[in-house]
Amino acid sequence: MLVTKKAPDFTATAVLADGQIVEDFNLYKNIGEKGAVVFFYPLDFTFVCPSEIIAFSHRIEDFTSRGVSVIGVSVDSQFSHFAWRETPVNQGGIGRIKYPLVADLNKQISRDFDVLFGESVALRGSFLIDSDGTVRHSVINDLPLGRNIDEMIRMVDTMLFTNEHGEVCPAGWVKGDEGMKPNTAGVAEYLGKNAENL
Repeated sequence: MLVTKKAPDFTATAVLADGQIVEDFNLYKNIGEKGAVVFFYPLDFTFVCPSEIIAFSHRIEDFTSRGVSVIGVSVDSQFSHFAWRETPVNQGGIGRIKYPLVADLNKQISRDFDVLFGESVALRGSFLIDSDGTVRHSVINDLPLGRNIDEMIRMVDTMLFTNEHGEVCPAGWVKGDEGMKPNTAGVAEYLGKNAENL
């Protein structure tokens, strides 16, 4: 369980958003000003994975405008990542996505994040990491269950809200909603006004 702990750092080969292959991509050096989303997926050239990867790319401005970087990781090689990016979407590829894909060939990153399944592929793990490297949120899906990018954006907003205001976010909170003061009186006040809508 990584939530509340520092994310395991790594340096690995990656394909960047511009298609450049680098051998020294470091997690902590690539955390955005306010945080990062690191997500794992099983394999390149598969079925559910491209829908998630493309969805993250389509929503990249929603993350970067909040100061949060997005990093994808799988056990494939950098060459597989590159080939998949260069393959058009209508031919089974992902196109030129707008964030880096990390190559975890020896599976150590997947092991360190505790998402390695059967010593073969990574489960669909998503980790929201604060600017100081602390894991604030994680969710791990089984292989056939695709993740919800909008929910990750909502979790980014909750992290940024609590960091800025020192308040907590109740069930179903979305950006623009009021928070709760983290004390008995604050919770009672919030529930008194909002219990019917929960």
